[in-house]
Amino acid sequence: DNTKDFSKLVIAYEPVWAIGTGLTATPQQAQDTHAEIRQWISKKAGADVADAVRIQYGGSANDKNAADLAAGPDIDGFLVGGASLKAGPFSAVYGVF
Repeated sequence: DNTKDFSKLVIAYEPVWAIGTGLTATPQQAQDTHAEIRQWISKKAGADVADAVRIQYGGSANDKNAADLAAGPDIDGFLVGGASLKAGPFSAVYGVF
């Protein structure tokens, strides 16, 4: 029964204003929003579920900003768009985690 294994649940968050613009939230903006999402999950489903769920950032993460974004304790990965089209930049993003 995989409904009990919340480590398989992934939520991707991208600010509406970042969609298709190439703009990225600051690391603090991204962390604050991810923390709010995790707190909401904790209130609704419990701390154990909130800790298990992976929350990814999807707003133009790339080789230049990935390390700073990944420093946020509630940012568990990236939903990579354009940076995935070139091996070098994608490798740098992938290597952050």
